[in-house]
Amino acid sequence: MDQTVSATSAPAAAVNGRRAAFAGGVGTMIEGYDFSMYGYMAVIVAPLFFPSDNEVSSLLLTLSVFAAAYAARPLGGIVFGYVGDRVSRRAALMTTLLCMGLSSAAIGTLPTALAIGPAASVALVCLRLLQGFSVGGEVAGAATLVSEAAPEGRRGRYGAMNPFGATLGFALASAVAGLVSFLTTDEQMASWGWRIPFLVALPLAGICLALRRSLVHQPAGENVRPAPSPVAAVLKRWRKPLLQSSGVSLAVNGSAYFGLTYLSIHLITELGYPKTGVYWITTVVVAISAFLMLLTGRLGDRIGLSGLALIGLAGFFAVTAGAMALMGMGSLLVAGIAFMAIMVNSSFLQVAGYSMIPELFDPEVRYTGTALGWNIGVVVAGGTAPVVCVWLVERTGNALSPALFVMGVCAVGALAVLSVRRSQRVPA
Repeated sequence: MDQTVSATSAPAAAVNGRRAAFAGGVGTMIEGYDFSMYGYMAVIVAPLFFPSDNEVSSLLLTLSVFAAAYAARPLGGIVFGYVGDRVSRRAALMTTLLCMGLSSAAIGTLPTALAIGPAASVALVCLRLLQGFSVGGEVAGAATLVSEAAPEGRRGRYGAMNPFGATLGFALASAVAGLVSFLTTDEQMASWGWRIPFLVALPLAGICLALRRSLVHQPAGENVRPAPSPVAAVLKRWRKPLLQSSGVSLAVNGSAYFGLTYLSIHLITELGYPKTGVYWITTVVVAISAFLMLLTGRLGDRIGLSGLALIGLAGFFAVTAGAMALMGMGSLLVAGIAFMAIMVNSSFLQVAGYSMIPELFDPEVRYTGTALGWNIGVVVAGGTAPVVCVWLVERTGNALSPALFVMGVCAVGALAVLSVRRSQRVPA
């Protein structure tokens, strides 16, 4: 029996599921805000922490720091997975949220390279690694919590709250970036305005902590016998689910970070659209895609999670290159519509991935297994998406070349989803 759902009445289980879904969603929202803000501020932060005569080199270094943060995620997944599987889901999730908020706010207080030289870059890298460490346990924990509490037949609609929260965090980050950009001049933004969005993370984390405290304390070992070493158990007895979850995560995160982080950079630096306009277009598109997840979650309960994932994967294959071509027509409105055409597919794929992966593991190793599988995919394709896409354009001279990256990760994801479907470990 899953550790969070006992033989209680169906109404009680539904209430518990809704509370877990809400608690998971508010945490992934601050995670989405904190991590995406660095990407949205990359164009401004680049010359402040990595000054160079070559703007592209400066941007690539900044995005490399974005990618480096993901290197710490597997370690965070192992540490918080151990706490979540052997001590308490709640304790792990409260700690990850606190670390995330504090490290993000600290970025907003850093002196720049002009003030302290290379030490500024080192400090930025350290704080990004701390962010990566904490979020390595956050996403897996939230997905595990919701999966275990959701009533049978409603895993999709309850599980949708996690990607909904994360994507809404991206939209919130874009809105804050757009508002600050609108209210400041370019000089003010480079001088002090860029700090404000990072500092906003602290009160946001406080609000989310207060909301998450309402979650009932749930010992990890209730109704199950925890594995002495969850990591060893996953690597020994759950290798196939680990490979499947890694493949699904690679597609989910590679395509998501392409849309949520790289495309705004592409619109500003490659196509020359104004920053403030791009921030607001991004806010609208990402917010719409987030609310679509509430609908696709219900669809997943009807057609199965693997079917939902395949719809999103096929959509990315079909529209990404064409949509990117439309973005280059010189109209921000057309670019926004093309952006939306890409992000609709993420609404299908993210809900399926967040809901599907925890189902691949038994309760005694579910937090750790989900964390390892999810973070392997994130490290390989999620954090690297912006820097790989910028590198592809610089290397090939073709503004559409990042579409090849998206198609590649989706091909891997399709193989993983079909494998899961054949194994019937999740609803087909």
